[in-house]
Amino acid sequence: MKLTKEIQIALVAIIALVVLYLGLNFLKGLSLFSSNSTYYLAFEDVSGMSPSSPVYANGYKVGVVEGIVYDYSRPNHIVAKIGVDKNMRIPVGSHAELASDLLGNIKVNLVLSDNPLKFIGLKDTIPGIVEVGMMAKAAEMIPAIEKMMPKLDSILVSLNTLLGDPALRNTLHNVDGMTANLNQTSADLRRLSASLGHNVPMMMVKADSVLGNTQKLTANLSTVDVAEMTAKVNQTLANVEEMTRKLNSNEGTLGLLMRDATLYNNLSATAADADSLLRDLKAHPKRYVHFSVFGKKDK
Repeated sequence: MKLTKEIQIALVAIIALVVLYLGLNFLKGLSLFSSNSTYYLAFEDVSGMSPSSPVYANGYKVGVVEGIVYDYSRPNHIVAKIGVDKNMRIPVGSHAELASDLLGNIKVNLVLSDNPLKFIGLKDTIPGIVEVGMMAKAAEMIPAIEKMMPKLDSILVSLNTLLGDPALRNTLHNVDGMTANLNQTSADLRRLSASLGHNVPMMMVKADSVLGNTQKLTANLSTVDVAEMTAKVNQTLANVEEMTRKLNSNEGTLGLLMRDATLYNNLSATAADADSLLRDLKAHPKRYVHFSVFGKKDK
C-alpha cells in the first residue's frame, strides 16, 4: 500500500512526539522501560522536591522521585512516589530524609536500618523527615545576627576610635624600639656565647691543671703522719709549758734573774760602780797607770 504524503507527515509527527516524550523523561532521570521497585514516602513538607529528584542510599544513587501527590483527606500529609532499583531491598525500620546542599539542590536519602531479616514490601509507605541543612541552620541564625548588628556597630566605632588614638601609635613605636633593643641584646648574647665557647677550652685546661695540683697536694697530705706530728707538737707544747713554769718560779738562773730583786739591785750597783770607775779612769789616768823612762815613780 502506497502511503500518501499526509500519512507520512502524520507518522513523522507521532514519532517526533514519542522521541520528545522519551527524551524529556530521560532528562528527568525517568525510564519508561525499567523494572524499578515502587515505594511511597510520607512527608509533611516537600519544599524543593520535584519529580526526577534523585534518591540515594549510603551516598549511592538507587532511584528517582517519579511523582508527588498531596493527600487532601489528611492535611500536612504529602506522598512521594519513588522508583528504586529492583535489586534494592529496604529493611524494616528505615526512613527517608529530605536534604539540600549549599546550592539548594534537593535529594532524598534513604537511611537504612540494621534489620537483616525483615524488609519493607513493594508499594509500602516509608516515613520521611526533613533534614535541617546548612542553609536552614543559617536561616535560623539570622534573627540572632540581626540582634548582634547594633552591638557590632558599636564595637566597630570603638575600634575606630581606638585605632585613631595617637597613644596607640606611640605604643607601637615603643614596641618597635623594644624589638630593636631585644634584637641587639640577642646579638650581644650570641657574641658572648661565642666568646665563652672560644675561652671554655682554655679555662678547662687551667681547671685541669689546678685540679692536678690539688690532687698532688692531697696525695702529699695523705702521706703525712698526722698522729706522729700531733705527738711532737704536744711534746713541744709540754716543754714550752715546763719552761714557762720554771721561769715563773725561783728555780734556775733565769727564774732567779726574773723573780729575785736582789740580783737585779746588785747588778745595778755593779754597773754604777763600773761606770764611776771608768769616769775616774778617764779623769785621772795617772792614778792607775805609772810609766817612767828612768824608772822613777811619781808620787
